[in-house]
Amino acid sequence: MGISALTPPPDLHNEAATHLEFSDNRLLVDLCGEYDRNLTHLESQLGVQIIRRGNQLDILGPIESRTQANDILQALYQRLEEGRGIEAGDIAGLIRTGGTTAPDDAPAEQLEMFRTGRLEIRTRKKMISPRTKAQQDYTRALMANELNFGIGPAGTGKTYIAVAVAVQMFSDGLVDKILLSRPAVEAGERLGFLPGDMKEKVDPYMQPLYDALNDFLPGKQLQKLMEERRIEIAPLAFMRGRTLSNAFVVLDEAQNATEMQMKMFLTRLGEGSRMAITGDRSQVDLPRGVASGLRAAERILEGEDGIGFSYFTSADVVRHPLVARIIQAYERDEEQSA
Repeated sequence: MGISALTPPPDLHNEAATHLEFSDNRLLVDLCGEYDRNLTHLESQLGVQIIRRGNQLDILGPIESRTQANDILQALYQRLEEGRGIEAGDIAGLIRTGGTTAPDDAPAEQLEMFRTGRLEIRTRKKMISPRTKAQQDYTRALMANELNFGIGPAGTGKTYIAVAVAVQMFSDGLVDKILLSRPAVEAGERLGFLPGDMKEKVDPYMQPLYDALNDFLPGKQLQKLMEERRIEIAPLAFMRGRTLSNAFVVLDEAQNATEMQMKMFLTRLGEGSRMAITGDRSQVDLPRGVASGLRAAERILEGEDGIGFSYFTSADVVRHPLVARIIQAYERDEEQSA
């Protein structure tokens, strides 16, 4: 890798600065980001100062923070050398896994996974790199199990990764169709009382699934596949009576399925199909007294061969850093109220 250590300049003391030199100025520009925004983000999150001098970066600050910034910059630069891009979420994910909420072994392991890119999901529009160990394990579980549950708080990539794996398997010819579903709890599943045709009735509830698909497939291709019904998005209420063969099926927001709905959905699994069930046990919107089908399925099916369970925590949140802190605050409040 084209990075080397430097002798400290006269105006900086070795014990207070870490120095890096990069051999490719073009990649250094991408590393720093537009108007050095990537460096600014690292500075604000890690409490360091990063000074750019030509093809060199000087990192000033506490030694632990400098070491973390150094590791992240080297991981990002190697990613660029391998021809892969950098997104804001990649930097945030690396910062988070090096923080106090991650397991002790997470930073080094996460950096190594990030550098090597040994696990990526290929879609027609982009490559997806799981950013935490839990996401890596989840991706492997989706590929290995015919039925896999992803359970954890919002923003951990449960649905996004499941849809990405579905698109990759569809593109590779491993399944013939993709079916994405959600309970339309807000309308009580009584969609016939809403104005418009079925698509207009359910679109407000299905929009997060459309958003994920649009990230992975070109618009015209997605539209064509939906017209051919090789990709379907439908509310859970419309799954009854169907047998889903040679399909990748995703049930999102599964905590809002009743026990009867969950059993109905799980028994739709046909030959050559795979299912991904995602949900957040802390966000059940069912009426008071109605048990969540996700909780029941977790209790009944755990330990069954061919069925996997993947769990996420606030340390795996890949949205805005505030989301992780919000989730942690609510978790603390629940613990104190218990």
